[in-house]
Amino acid sequence: MAKHSRDDLKNKMYTELSFPPLNVWGDDEAQMNWLEQLDITPYDYPYTEALLKASYEDWKKQASDLSQHDGVKWFITNHLGEILNQEYEPELITGVERQLVSTSIRECLEKQSSAIIKSATGIWIATPIVTRDHSELFALMGCYMDGEPSQAAQMLVKAAAQHFRSCFYKRFENLFVSDLLNIQKQAKREENRRSMLFQVVQRLHDKIDVDSVITEVFERIAGMYPAGKLELLMSQDHPSRDPRVKSLQLQGQEQEDYMCVRAFMEGRMLRKEYTNKDGEPIIEIAVPLIGKQGVYGVFHLTLQQEGIEDIDLQLIGMLADTAGTAFENAKLYEQSNLLISELRLINELTKRLNQSLKLKEVFKFATDELLSIFQAEFCCITQIDQESDIFEIVSCNVPSLSKEIFPKDYGFCGLVFSTREPIILSDYKAYGKVTSRLMDETESRSMIAAPLIVGGEVNGAIILAHRNERFFSYENYKLLQVLASHIGLAISNASLHAEVRKMANRDMLTGLYARHYLDDAIQNYQKKDVNGSLIIVDIDQFKQVNDTFGHQTGDKILKQVCAIVKSSIRKSDVPARWGGEELAIYLPGADVENCYQIAETIRLRVAMETDPPVTVSCGVSEWREYDDKVSVESLFYQADMALYKSKNNGRNQTQIGN
Repeated sequence: MAKHSRDDLKNKMYTELSFPPLNVWGDDEAQMNWLEQLDITPYDYPYTEALLKASYEDWKKQASDLSQHDGVKWFITNHLGEILNQEYEPELITGVERQLVSTSIRECLEKQSSAIIKSATGIWIATPIVTRDHSELFALMGCYMDGEPSQAAQMLVKAAAQHFRSCFYKRFENLFVSDLLNIQKQAKREENRRSMLFQVVQRLHDKIDVDSVITEVFERIAGMYPAGKLELLMSQDHPSRDPRVKSLQLQGQEQEDYMCVRAFMEGRMLRKEYTNKDGEPIIEIAVPLIGKQGVYGVFHLTLQQEGIEDIDLQLIGMLADTAGTAFENAKLYEQSNLLISELRLINELTKRLNQSLKLKEVFKFATDELLSIFQAEFCCITQIDQESDIFEIVSCNVPSLSKEIFPKDYGFCGLVFSTREPIILSDYKAYGKVTSRLMDETESRSMIAAPLIVGGEVNGAIILAHRNERFFSYENYKLLQVLASHIGLAISNASLHAEVRKMANRDMLTGLYARHYLDDAIQNYQKKDVNGSLIIVDIDQFKQVNDTFGHQTGDKILKQVCAIVKSSIRKSDVPARWGGEELAIYLPGADVENCYQIAETIRLRVAMETDPPVTVSCGVSEWREYDDKVSVESLFYQADMALYKSKNNGRNQTQIGN
């Protein structure tokens, strides 16, 4: 007869049977009646043979006078006639007798009636053991004896079989009730698990903060397994104060982390069972934290194996799945808020950057804002000089590096220039491939850098650094790229504006300043200096030069004279084209004697170095703070009068105005 599977039996017990009423407990007859009403037979249990063996041992103890009787060997078979008790020695039976006994036992089972089997060596008596309703046979009990069995002996065997059936049913009923209690207990545990899972799902999906989601999962699993060790290995940067949140190292991992890496890569739960050094059975579980967009990390749980069932692992898996969805939702919410904040920041930064068209102000403002936005300790902005192939530090909060210059292929600026790509570095000391004075002098460990691209070309780089390792996140890295493009645009606008102003303030032919720029410069110097001097230079007979050699040669001579002027004065002096062939040079802080010497130098050099040769006449004037009238007009008037005097005295000379 086919047997029910254990799962079928449990389902039947759980779905169709009620828990034993209170009046059943302690009353064997009431318990028996209740069990009979359930229509559960020994055939329903997949381990009847084990029950038969255990029941036989109980029978031997209770019927010791019978079981230990000399010359009698008792045996018990299953419903197939297979002898189960070990002390019975079938080898005592000869080959012919074994065949006889086996045939008789089968007939006894088929007819469900007692049988007496005679052989040359003795007598076998077998009695079938049937279910309470006498519908099915589940065992056979009998004995072997030397002599002819009496009627009393046959009755004794039948009584022994009935006693054995009572022993069997007692064990069967105890086992059944024990199973039923376990099922009820399991059902209660499952109910508690479902309730807990429902509460966790509710609470997790109410969270819109990433750290709150992680904390909730930690608390729930710690509540379920207080002796377990739980940690979360994150695959991306997620700063957390919880020491249980760590970074998942996908490369160079330790042996104990390999299972976590596999769980992350394969996206499924993995488990490992082993015995620790104290001999305790341990189970180690790695559960990926998965959302719709990918795997974010791995929960790593280590605990004692006792009391852990498959349903517990299923619950942990469902909890991790729920946590993954909640984590992703919170992450997306966080990212959307961050994106809104970044857009506002970019808008405000762009607005403020465009308020100034002075390069120095743009660099200073950008440096201050970048330090504030990224909480960096150091900021360095560099620009590249395409003509000389060098990087110049145009803004830096490290004084020793201000205005320093480096080759175009040096350090991280050179790397950014060659690759046109941004850089994020978690630990400069461990990197060791690029040398950087900024990182070395500040002892920084973390760094992010982005190229400044103007007109499609790399015009410089922004470098942010911090002394803590792994300080900057991937979001910082992406934000700097966006801000760098806006800062680059602001620098481009300021550079263009500076170029336009330079063009407006310069004479296109000579490269000297225009007259209005000179007037403004003198006026500013007169507000802060105590004195200054002015030289007016006029090329002698310039109209005749143009008429003789042509205007192109005249322009050439004018450029030669301007080049001599620029090479004869200081960097702080202001040379300008005053008009036509007349030039003016303002010398801040110079007295009239020094001014006269410079004018003479210019005059002599012009006479010797121009081709075709020309001469110049110079007029010199001076102002002092205690003069009656200090103005640009009076200074020019005095120099112009001195120049007029030089012209009238025969040209090619220098005169000082009064």
